[in-house]
Amino acid sequence: MKKFALVLGASGEIGHAICHSLAEEGWSIYLHYSTNKNAAETLCHTLSKTFPAQEFMLVQGDFSIETGAEMVAAQIFNVQAIIFANGQAHYSLLEDTTVKDMDALWRVHVQNPMRLTALLSEKLRQHDVSYVLFIGSIWGEAGSAGEALYATVKGAQHAFVKSYAKEAALSRIRVNAIAPGFINTSMNSHLSKEELNYILEDIPLGSIGQTTDVAEMVRFYLSGKADYVTGQIIRLNGGWYI
Repeated sequence: MKKFALVLGASGEIGHAICHSLAEEGWSIYLHYSTNKNAAETLCHTLSKTFPAQEFMLVQGDFSIETGAEMVAAQIFNVQAIIFANGQAHYSLLEDTTVKDMDALWRVHVQNPMRLTALLSEKLRQHDVSYVLFIGSIWGEAGSAGEALYATVKGAQHAFVKSYAKEAALSRIRVNAIAPGFINTSMNSHLSKEELNYILEDIPLGSIGQTTDVAEMVRFYLSGKADYVTGQIIRLNGGWYI
Protein backbone atom coordinates (compact mmCIF):
# COMPACT_ATOMS: atom_id res chain seq x y z
CA MET A 1 0.00 0.00 0.00
CA LYS A 2 1.36 3.40 -0.97
CA LYS A 3 2.08 5.95 1.73
CA PHE A 4 1.44 9.60 0.93
CA ALA A 5 3.16 12.68 2.34
CA LEU A 6 2.25 16.31 1.73
CA VAL A 7 5.29 18.59 1.64
CA LEU A 8 4.39 22.26 1.90
CA GLY A 9 7.03 24.40 0.22
CA ALA A 10 8.33 21.57 -1.96
CA SER A 11 9.57 24.12 -4.49
CA GLY A 12 11.94 25.67 -1.94
CA GLU A 13 15.46 24.50 -1.21
CA ILE A 14 14.74 22.70 2.05
CA GLY A 15 11.45 21.32 0.73
CA HIS A 16 13.23 20.06 -2.39
CA ALA A 17 15.75 18.14 -0.27
CA ILE A 18 12.99 16.72 1.93
CA CYS A 19 11.09 15.42 -1.10
CA HIS A 20 14.14 13.61 -2.46
CA SER A 21 14.84 12.05 0.93
CA LEU A 22 11.26 10.86 1.44
CA ALA A 23 11.03 9.52 -2.11
CA GLU A 24 14.08 7.38 -1.39
CA GLU A 25 12.10 5.94 1.54
CA GLY A 26 9.22 4.94 -0.72
CA TRP A 27 6.84 7.83 -0.05
CA SER A 28 4.51 9.15 -2.70
CA ILE A 29 4.39 12.92 -2.36
CA TYR A 30 2.06 15.87 -2.90
CA LEU A 31 4.45 18.63 -4.01
CA HIS A 32 3.11 21.97 -2.84
CA TYR A 33 4.11 25.30 -4.29
CA SER A 34 2.72 28.81 -4.07
CA THR A 35 4.14 30.74 -7.03
CA ASN A 36 7.27 28.85 -8.17
CA LYS A 37 5.52 26.46 -10.53
CA ASN A 38 8.59 25.84 -12.69
CA ALA A 39 10.65 24.56 -9.76
CA ALA A 40 7.79 22.33 -8.63
CA GLU A 41 7.26 20.91 -12.12
CA THR A 42 10.97 20.19 -12.52
CA LEU A 43 11.05 18.42 -9.17
CA CYS A 44 7.94 16.42 -10.04
CA HIS A 45 9.44 15.32 -13.36
CA THR A 46 12.73 14.30 -11.74
CA LEU A 47 11.10 12.30 -8.96
CA SER A 48 8.62 10.61 -11.31
CA LYS A 49 11.45 9.50 -13.57
CA THR A 50 13.65 8.29 -10.69
CA PHE A 51 10.89 6.58 -8.72
CA PRO A 52 8.35 5.34 -11.31
CA ALA A 53 6.48 3.09 -8.85
CA GLN A 54 5.51 6.07 -6.69
CA GLU A 55 3.14 8.98 -7.29
CA PHE A 56 4.14 12.65 -7.34
CA MET A 57 1.43 15.27 -7.67
CA LEU A 58 1.58 19.06 -7.84
CA VAL A 59 -0.52 21.01 -5.35
CA GLN A 60 -0.86 24.78 -5.62
CA GLY A 61 -1.93 26.99 -2.75
CA ASP A 62 -1.15 30.51 -1.59
CA PHE A 63 -0.82 30.51 2.20
CA SER A 64 -0.62 34.30 2.34
CA ILE A 65 -4.37 34.53 1.72
CA GLU A 66 -7.24 33.65 4.03
CA THR A 67 -8.37 30.55 2.12
CA GLY A 68 -4.92 29.07 1.45
CA ALA A 69 -5.49 26.00 3.60
CA GLU A 70 -8.80 25.22 1.93
CA MET A 71 -7.15 25.50 -1.50
CA VAL A 72 -4.60 22.85 -0.56
CA ALA A 73 -6.92 20.55 1.38
CA ALA A 74 -9.28 20.27 -1.60
CA GLN A 75 -6.46 18.66 -3.62
CA ILE A 76 -5.51 15.99 -1.05
CA PHE A 77 -7.14 12.56 -1.13
CA ASN A 78 -5.02 10.38 1.16
CA VAL A 79 -2.25 11.54 3.46
CA GLN A 80 -0.22 10.03 6.29
CA ALA A 81 2.33 12.80 6.83
CA ILE A 82 2.29 16.59 6.55
CA ILE A 83 5.57 18.49 6.49
CA PHE A 84 5.46 22.27 6.70
CA ALA A 85 8.62 23.55 5.01
CA ASN A 86 7.01 26.60 3.42
CA GLY A 87 7.40 30.27 4.19
CA GLN A 88 10.04 32.94 4.16
CA ALA A 89 12.00 35.14 6.53
CA HIS A 90 11.20 38.79 7.15
CA TYR A 91 14.02 41.23 7.84
CA SER A 92 12.76 44.44 9.42
CA LEU A 93 12.87 46.39 12.64
CA LEU A 94 9.56 46.19 14.47
CA GLU A 95 8.84 49.90 13.97
CA ASP A 96 9.21 49.40 10.21
CA THR A 97 6.96 46.32 10.11
CA THR A 98 3.48 46.98 8.75
CA VAL A 99 0.19 45.39 9.71
CA LYS A 100 0.10 43.94 6.19
CA ASP A 101 3.46 42.26 6.84
CA MET A 102 2.18 40.87 10.13
CA ASP A 103 -1.02 39.50 8.62
CA ALA A 104 0.78 37.85 5.70
CA LEU A 105 3.46 36.14 7.77
CA TRP A 106 0.92 35.00 10.37
CA ARG A 107 -1.19 33.37 7.67
CA VAL A 108 1.79 31.69 5.99
CA HIS A 109 3.45 30.30 9.11
CA VAL A 110 0.64 29.85 11.64
CA GLN A 111 -2.97 30.33 10.60
CA ASN A 112 -3.03 28.31 7.39
CA PRO A 113 -0.78 25.50 8.71
CA MET A 114 -3.06 25.11 11.73
CA ARG A 115 -6.16 25.26 9.56
CA LEU A 116 -4.77 22.73 7.06
CA THR A 117 -3.87 20.35 9.87
CA ALA A 118 -7.44 20.59 11.12
CA LEU A 119 -8.90 20.03 7.65
CA LEU A 120 -6.74 16.94 7.05
CA SER A 121 -6.91 15.49 10.56
CA GLU A 122 -9.61 13.00 9.62
CA LYS A 123 -7.39 11.63 6.85
CA LEU A 124 -4.44 11.41 9.25
CA ARG A 125 -6.53 9.43 11.75
CA GLN A 126 -7.21 6.74 9.16
CA HIS A 127 -3.65 5.46 9.64
CA ASP A 128 -2.21 3.49 12.55
CA VAL A 129 0.52 6.13 12.82
CA SER A 130 0.63 9.53 11.13
CA TYR A 131 2.84 12.59 11.30
CA VAL A 132 2.72 16.38 11.40
CA LEU A 133 6.15 17.95 11.20
CA PHE A 134 7.11 21.62 11.11
CA ILE A 135 10.40 23.06 9.95
CA GLY A 136 10.63 25.72 12.64
CA SER A 137 13.64 27.89 13.37
CA ILE A 138 16.33 28.57 15.91
CA TRP A 139 14.86 32.08 16.15
CA GLY A 140 11.57 30.66 17.37
CA GLU A 141 13.41 29.78 20.57
CA ALA A 142 16.27 32.26 20.82
CA GLY A 143 14.67 35.36 19.29
CA SER A 144 16.38 37.57 16.74
CA ALA A 145 16.89 41.33 16.56
CA GLY A 146 15.77 42.61 13.17
CA GLU A 147 13.57 39.55 12.67
CA ALA A 148 11.07 40.00 15.50
CA LEU A 149 8.08 39.13 13.31
CA TYR A 150 9.69 36.00 11.84
CA ALA A 151 10.90 34.83 15.25
CA THR A 152 7.41 35.37 16.65
CA VAL A 153 5.60 33.26 14.06
CA LYS A 154 8.22 30.51 14.36
CA GLY A 155 7.77 30.57 18.12
CA ALA A 156 4.04 30.23 17.55
CA GLN A 157 4.67 27.15 15.41
CA HIS A 158 6.67 25.61 18.24
CA ALA A 159 3.87 26.36 20.72
CA PHE A 160 1.32 24.77 18.40
CA VAL A 161 3.45 21.63 18.08
CA LYS A 162 3.55 21.19 21.85
CA SER A 163 -0.18 21.75 22.27
CA TYR A 164 -1.44 19.77 19.28
CA ALA A 165 0.85 16.84 20.14
CA LYS A 166 -1.13 16.42 23.37
CA GLU A 167 -4.45 16.89 21.61
CA ALA A 168 -3.70 14.44 18.79
CA ALA A 169 -1.91 11.72 20.76
CA LEU A 170 -5.00 9.55 21.19
CA SER A 171 -5.46 9.72 17.41
CA ARG A 172 -1.92 8.27 16.99
CA ILE A 173 -0.69 11.46 15.30
CA ARG A 174 2.90 12.38 16.10
CA VAL A 175 3.53 16.13 16.07
CA ASN A 176 7.07 17.54 16.15
CA ALA A 177 9.24 20.35 14.83
CA ILE A 178 12.81 20.62 13.64
CA ALA A 179 14.39 23.97 14.51
CA PRO A 180 17.31 24.50 12.11
CA GLY A 181 20.08 26.96 12.80
CA PHE A 182 22.16 28.38 9.97
CA ILE A 183 21.35 26.40 6.82
CA ASN A 184 23.01 26.99 3.45
CA THR A 185 20.12 28.40 1.43
CA SER A 186 19.47 31.51 -0.63
CA MET A 187 17.66 32.97 2.40
CA ASN A 188 21.11 33.71 3.81
CA SER A 189 22.68 34.92 0.56
CA HIS A 190 22.43 38.56 1.65
CA LEU A 191 25.16 38.04 4.26
CA SER A 192 28.61 39.42 3.57
CA LYS A 193 31.73 37.28 3.91
CA GLU A 194 32.57 39.07 7.15
CA GLU A 195 29.10 38.43 8.57
CA LEU A 196 29.30 34.78 7.56
CA ASN A 197 32.66 34.34 9.25
CA TYR A 198 31.33 35.99 12.39
CA ILE A 199 28.46 33.50 12.53
CA LEU A 200 30.75 30.53 11.88
CA GLU A 201 32.93 31.58 14.79
CA ASP A 202 29.85 31.43 17.01
CA ILE A 203 28.79 27.91 15.93
CA PRO A 204 30.61 25.26 18.03
CA LEU A 205 30.86 22.79 15.14
CA GLY A 206 32.29 25.57 12.99
CA SER A 207 30.30 24.72 9.87
CA ILE A 208 27.11 25.62 8.04
CA GLY A 209 24.22 23.17 7.97
CA GLN A 210 23.02 21.81 4.63
CA THR A 211 19.50 21.24 3.37
CA THR A 212 20.26 17.51 3.39
CA ASP A 213 20.84 17.70 7.15
CA VAL A 214 17.26 18.85 7.58
CA ALA A 215 15.96 16.31 5.08
CA GLU A 216 17.67 13.40 6.82
CA MET A 217 16.13 14.41 10.15
CA VAL A 218 12.71 14.46 8.47
CA ARG A 219 13.41 11.02 7.02
CA PHE A 220 14.21 9.71 10.50
CA TYR A 221 11.04 11.12 12.03
CA LEU A 222 8.90 9.45 9.36
CA SER A 223 10.84 6.17 9.32
CA GLY A 224 8.86 4.47 12.08
CA LYS A 225 11.98 4.46 14.26
CA ALA A 226 11.00 7.60 16.16
CA ASP A 227 7.35 6.91 16.87
CA TYR A 228 7.71 7.45 20.62
CA VAL A 229 8.70 11.06 19.94
CA THR A 230 5.97 13.70 19.95
CA GLY A 231 5.62 17.30 21.05
CA GLN A 232 9.34 17.95 20.62
CA ILE A 233 11.32 20.82 19.12
CA ILE A 234 14.57 19.28 17.90
CA ARG A 235 17.46 21.72 17.52
CA LEU A 236 19.50 21.14 14.37
CA ASN A 237 22.06 23.89 14.72
CA GLY A 238 25.62 22.62 15.19
CA GLY A 239 25.54 23.59 18.85
CA TRP A 240 24.54 27.20 18.15
CA TYR A 241 22.24 28.49 20.93
CA ILE A 242 22.08 25.28 22.96
